[in-house]
Amino acid sequence: MNIEIIKRPVFSEKSDKMADPKGKAAERGRKYTFKVDIRANKIQIKQAIERLYSVSVDSVNTAIFMGKTKQRMSNGKQVQGRSSNYKKAIVTLKLGEVIDFYANI
Repeated sequence: MNIEIIKRPVFSEKSDKMADPKGKAAERGRKYTFKVDIRANKIQIKQAIERLYSVSVDSVNTAIFMGKTKQRMSNGKQVQGRSSNYKKAIVTLKLGEVIDFYANI
């Protein structure tokens, strides 16, 4: 199966708090969020993250999200559609491991 497993990292307030090493909880600073291929499993995601960022992965949690329904008016008619479904992976790294997304800028 030749698929691109990791599509992109997710940058949001919640994911930034989980990845912040100065957080109060012991788990903080170790969790990173990625959008991944919907057909990828946890083992493939773990191997791809370890290969791509040279870190040790402790665990992977995944969730599949349904695309939102969209509707608009076009030529006086209502047109309905839906955005794509996607899968999100929350990757927990082992203690002391860090992913620096801004190192190559």
